Amino acid sequence: MTAPSAAVWCSGLRKRYRRRTAVDGVSFTVGRGEIMGLLGPNGAGKSTAIKILLGLVRADAGEVLLLGRPAADPRARARVGYLPELFRYQPWLTAEEVLRLHVRLAGDPVPPSARRESLGLVGLADRADDRVGAFSKGMQQRLGLAVALVARPELVVLDEPTSALDPIGRADVRDLLLSLRERGVAVLLNSHLIGEVERVCDRVVILDHGRVAAAGTLPELLGRRELRLRLGDAGAAAQARLAATGPVAKDGDEYTVTLPAEPDEALVPALVADLVALGVRVHAVEPGRITLEERLLDILRAGKADEQ
Repeated sequence: MTAPSAAVWCSGLRKRYRRRTAVDGVSFTVGRGEIMGLLGPNGAGKSTAIKILLGLVRADAGEVLLLGRPAADPRARARVGYLPELFRYQPWLTAEEVLRLHVRLAGDPVPPSARRESLGLVGLADRADDRVGAFSKGMQQRLGLAVALVARPELVVLDEPTSALDPIGRADVRDLLLSLRERGVAVLLNSHLIGEVERVCDRVVILDHGRVAAAGTLPELLGRRELRLRLGDAGAAAQARLAATGPVAKDGDEYTVTLPAEPDEALVPALVADLVALGVRVHAVEPGRITLEERLLDILRAGKADEQ
């Protein structure tokens, strides 16, 4: 993907605070109409990288293009919506007045109909005239999403957008992100809720100690396939047959076999047939992949082992 065609393109970002390096050589792209997740432990550099992209923090090195223009170009910034992790709105203002204030500060004329539409997208249409001071934390987070979307941006950057939301609210945001993708809007999502990232993101970048530890599509990152079996009376011969298929983990009568990334279609039926021929009772067979959380932990543990 070329830099001008990407919604976000950054290369070699570096930022150091005295003795601590927050971001160290970070490079990635976010395609138009793509949802990209940014993952990593606390202190990995995710929020710093986002602030560099948006011009809120000056990088020591590196280059950023937003929507094909330098990040400092006001024409690029005007087409970007942003929800920071920590935000406060004036409690004496109504939800509609908060939107009106933000579009005025941005210098972007947004008609009242667009403000109402934005509140409707986040489920606050009937609270437009209520003061923000009476809103719950989850409702304020919904309002923050409305602020990010009100100018109909081409790129939306969301820093922990569902941290204060209940399960219904998280599902609503998930549906909203998918609808943005359908409209061709690019989304950069920083979240600790790995399950949410796994559900909606096209690609993921994992940061660790300020560096890109892994990046790719979910199929690329979750390439390891597993087969979970619940067996009765699996003797030595049966366990040897399982081990011949791939590495095996045992927990009581449950066995997890790691399969090749793209196993032959006949592999699992042949394994089950062999186990039955050995006299083993096969109570359950469940194929699947590792989860994104498991993959993330593998990457972070490998990075920690390299340091030692």
